[in-house]
Amino acid sequence: MPAKSKAQQKAAGAALSAKRGETPKKELKGASKQMAESMSEKQLEEFASTKRKGKPEHA
Repeated sequence: MPAKSKAQQKAAGAALSAKRGETPKKELKGASKQMAESMSEKQLEEFASTKRKGKPEHA
């Protein structure tokens, strides 16, 4: 499932980074914090790898 907006894609990237241990989970806020808790690493990869071109900033 691809991300529908740039903001959603960025949040997924932050959540994925925390899930992999690259950034502390305590630094996550809002949607990225919720995504890290509720989604698998594979799902987050799909969202984060979505192309940004043509996507709205917020959906």
